[in-house]
Amino acid sequence: MPTHSVPPPALTRRGLLRGAALLGAATATGGGLGALAAGAPALAGPAGFPGYRYVRDAFDRPLVYNPTGETIFPCVRGVYDKISGARGRYYLYYAPHDNPGGICLAYADRMEGPYTEHPGNPIVDRFLPGGATVSHVSSPHVVWNAPTSEFFLYFHGENFTTRVARSRDGVTFTDETPILSTRLVPNTTETSYARVFEHAVPGLGNRYVMLFMGAHTVKPGTRKIFWGWSPNGWDRWSFDPQPLVSPSGDGLTDISGPHLLHRNNTTYVVYHGGDGRMRLTEVGNAFDREVHLGVFHTPVAPDNGRVAAPTFGTDGGVSYMLYEAGPRLDARICVARAI
Repeated sequence: MPTHSVPPPALTRRGLLRGAALLGAATATGGGLGALAAGAPALAGPAGFPGYRYVRDAFDRPLVYNPTGETIFPCVRGVYDKISGARGRYYLYYAPHDNPGGICLAYADRMEGPYTEHPGNPIVDRFLPGGATVSHVSSPHVVWNAPTSEFFLYFHGENFTTRVARSRDGVTFTDETPILSTRLVPNTTETSYARVFEHAVPGLGNRYVMLFMGAHTVKPGTRKIFWGWSPNGWDRWSFDPQPLVSPSGDGLTDISGPHLLHRNNTTYVVYHGGDGRMRLTEVGNAFDREVHLGVFHTPVAPDNGRVAAPTFGTDGGVSYMLYEAGPRLDARICVARAI
């Protein structure tokens, strides 16, 4: 397991900048994006991001492996330029959440789908190497690690432990290794729903950053977005003890499912809130800001009142967002196209 390290002095400015950032958020949201009605479609996102419109459900038939009646946390990856003999141009990773969970795979030749379920699901189950067993594994996120020509899979099980595994073909994953737990982030009772991205933060000597949800015992708010960094994505992880994004800036108590986005020569985090809508916050390239910009995406039919856990990609010059739709523990995966 990695050891926790306190952020270097260059990052301690976040505490000083937080108040100014929140004041900036009030100006940025005004009465516009932050005041969208729950049933109104967002035709364009904040900071110049496109709006997204529902195209289809990711699957056009019932899943064979679906032990809990829900699918969550999609992660789509183009594999056509990375491995030979792929089952499709795009791999979609997803999971049920509640016991027993299980990391699953589907594939398609178009990002838009529909996706075909891998007959060997789950590709990672709750019976871990060395005889360890957890109640469930869930929330997959896959990164192509170019230096080692491997796929790295991040997932949680239990809710207080995030793990990483590796694969040459994107199907068979081995060496499941714990990299994050609540003991590494003070005052947390959960550390899960992690996504990892290539993003070098000035002064850290890192190649990768991790965004994750932490259930925080420090008020206000409970579930907040935290972050960590690593030079190789596998080990030597360090974690900031302070939240990167807090729900109070959105007038919420809980946020989760973060994804990193770049635009306008700066960096943003998109995530979902307890009210069912996605929000956007600018954190800056140095992760030293917290400017809440309002609603990124609002659920409309047939989203059934909730949109969450977005993942993004481009196919043929068209941008797509895959996401969870529907109530917690009764969600399905949908595909939306940029408009």
